[in-house]
Amino acid sequence: MLMLVPRLLVGLLAFTLLGAGCGSGDADLTIYSGRSEELVGGLIARFTRETGIRVAVRYGDSPELAATIREEGARSPADVFFAQDPASLGIVAGSGLLRPLPDSITSLVPARFSDGQGRWVGVSGRARVVVYDPRRVGPATLPDDVAGFADPRWAGRVAIAPANGSFVAFVAAMILTDGEEAARAWLEALARAGAPTYSGNAVIVAAVDGGEVDAGLVNHYYLLRRAAELGSVHAANHFLSEGPGALVMPAGAGILATTDAPEAAEQFVAFLLSAESQRYFASETLEYPLVAGIEAEPALPPLGSLNPPDLDLSDLAGALDLATDLIASAGLL
Repeated sequence: MLMLVPRLLVGLLAFTLLGAGCGSGDADLTIYSGRSEELVGGLIARFTRETGIRVAVRYGDSPELAATIREEGARSPADVFFAQDPASLGIVAGSGLLRPLPDSITSLVPARFSDGQGRWVGVSGRARVVVYDPRRVGPATLPDDVAGFADPRWAGRVAIAPANGSFVAFVAAMILTDGEEAARAWLEALARAGAPTYSGNAVIVAAVDGGEVDAGLVNHYYLLRRAAELGSVHAANHFLSEGPGALVMPAGAGILATTDAPEAAEQFVAFLLSAESQRYFASETLEYPLVAGIEAEPALPPLGSLNPPDLDLSDLAGALDLATDLIASAGLL
């Protein structure tokens, strides 16, 4: 299938070197990381301490790094792409630039959270949810499917972040599961109803928690992080049980087809799926661990109880531009 590269502006990307005396020329492994240094720098440093493998890390935005890898092609110095989202991994995989991972790695994670052809594996999960204010919204009134928010009774009450990458990916999932016209109609209904728009998920959660708006479409961990920061919150998360609004988007990793360090690259990907690393994602990033037997944050419903749409997450890459166009044509951008 032809994979389309989303329209991107490639920005400045930071390089960090890990390992005693490690310069960019003597690193054993080069990782392009779409996860921030603040979030995963300590985790990668632990990999070096435990294995002795010296690592150079290039940090940046996941879609920008995907575009960079596409441009570099066979010349890319990257050995591993550690991405924030499945669409960015899908761009690289669809370009033929990722090598198949061994079954010993892919079998650790439920197939629905990895590439259908085994070219990348999910390492932690972020569920789409409805954050709402129980002081203003009865939980029983919340729909099971995001399509329910097109109902006039929700007019002006459900906030979105139309330029945010996770919202665009969710719309891409709607295109793949429900079709282009259904996605267009839903977005136009939100626009006609005057859906409040914000710059990002954290801002929506703060607005809902502060009583500014009744509900919003976000990723699950933003409310948990706010609660950890403030000690308590008014808002609550509602997990949709049907349709694209129940999307679970994994961060994941794949190995470049052109790597000259395949064994070290496999060690790193396996390290991300180790029990200790999975517990790190559960406790520090408040995401879902994807390996069986590792418990998520107790406030979250079990991962197995969620019902994400049945699709190959790599296919999100090919729908991102159309999703952006539909959001814009609806007047939400």
